[in-house]
Amino acid sequence: MEGIFLGKGETAVFLPFSRANRHGLIAGATGTGKTITLQLLAEGFSRAGVPVVVTDVKGDLAGMAFPGADKAPFLKRAQELGLTSYGPQAFPVIFWDALGEQGHPLRATVSDVGPLLLSRLLELSEAQEGALNVAFRWADEQGLLLLVFKDLQALLQHLTTHRDAVAGMSVPSTSLGAIQRRLVVLQQQGVERFLGEPMLDVHDLMLTAPDGRGAVNILSCDRLFQYPRLYATVLLWLLAELYENLPEVGDVPKPKQVLFFDEAHVIFEDAPRVLLEKIEQVVRLVRSKGVGVYFVTQNPLDVPDSISAQLGHRVQHALRAFTPREQKAVKTAAETFRPNPRLDTAAVITQLGIGEALVSVLQEDGTPSPVERVKIAPPVSRVGAISPEERAKVRAASPLAGKYEASLDRESAYEVLTKPQETPVWGGWSWGGGPPRPSQPSRRGDTLAEALLKSAARSVGSSLGRQIVRGILGSLLRGR
Repeated sequence: MEGIFLGKGETAVFLPFSRANRHGLIAGATGTGKTITLQLLAEGFSRAGVPVVVTDVKGDLAGMAFPGADKAPFLKRAQELGLTSYGPQAFPVIFWDALGEQGHPLRATVSDVGPLLLSRLLELSEAQEGALNVAFRWADEQGLLLLVFKDLQALLQHLTTHRDAVAGMSVPSTSLGAIQRRLVVLQQQGVERFLGEPMLDVHDLMLTAPDGRGAVNILSCDRLFQYPRLYATVLLWLLAELYENLPEVGDVPKPKQVLFFDEAHVIFEDAPRVLLEKIEQVVRLVRSKGVGVYFVTQNPLDVPDSISAQLGHRVQHALRAFTPREQKAVKTAAETFRPNPRLDTAAVITQLGIGEALVSVLQEDGTPSPVERVKIAPPVSRVGAISPEERAKVRAASPLAGKYEASLDRESAYEVLTKPQETPVWGGWSWGGGPPRPSQPSRRGDTLAEALLKSAARSVGSSLGRQIVRGILGSLLRGR
């Protein structure tokens, strides 16, 4: 079978490449082996030439850039599973960091993130979210480029001091003021380093090494995860970017890209209904682009039912069952598996040892395999953190070295709105200090010619142009 060897119970279990874009779930209590399973799968996809993106919340996945040490427990497990060719191996790692500290800066423009994700990031009330939507809509109508963080600050300040600028729209000054205060908090968290240019080209996440192995893109998140909403925003924006930019491929022999989102519960915590609906939509549709998404979390109840139903591959490590919620999680996890008459699934979940898991994968015919109690195979790359010197060595060897490191600051809303100007007249409205109408925004740091071409393509119908710029998770209207 063409697939990744996960481990062995009564039989060997493989995750078939042809079904790998049907998404998956890796769950289990702290210390039961979830990260090892994630690393094993990432290695398997990379060997098959499939680029992967993994979020490194604890810093211990960075070791994939170096060969694994001869750890006795891993050697023993390899012998138990009959892995005669087991040996240490490094993988082609590229480091990224939304805060720009431990990898290539990962950036998005303010316009591309959009008001829906920003509202959640800012923890806005319904009224404040409405005000932010109005602000974005007005910026669109005036052709203002919202690229970097200070563009958003300047926009809100302008609307606060020129409230008559938004003709026919009610924008309470209290809402605008509250949003501005929340922006100050975000600024202290380092959001300026994420909202800016040059913006990520998602095709740079789909590189392969000279030997044909897929790049392992490690998003360093140990600092980012200190701000859970910012972490969740980065992941959701990244998922939406892949959906929006990759072509439809249908069923393929192996995925084009696989994402592993660790600590996935923060994506769904306190998410408003409209955002959950958008996430469900993206997860459902992105597999047609050849993209597989694997959520990693402690409790399977962390994933909403509408999304959990789309996860065809399941690796369930041990759960504890002391509290009523934990007991419910055990029952729920057991019920998601295809029964195996030889196993009492609910009982086994609480008895699993470290490095053991209950596993069910989609088979070649698309049906889930009966659940198996499996000893998970050991990874061949290093398990654990790396030194700053080792990280610097990997970063220097990156094929993308120098492409994203320097930030861009083109003329955009900030420069336009803060520049003293004569009183312009637009569409019958007149007031002082308003902006001229520049061209529609380019999403990346393009040349002028490229920007004009993209602007023309994206502006076929103003509402369609705005919808494309906002993207599926950054849409301007609730109904989209």
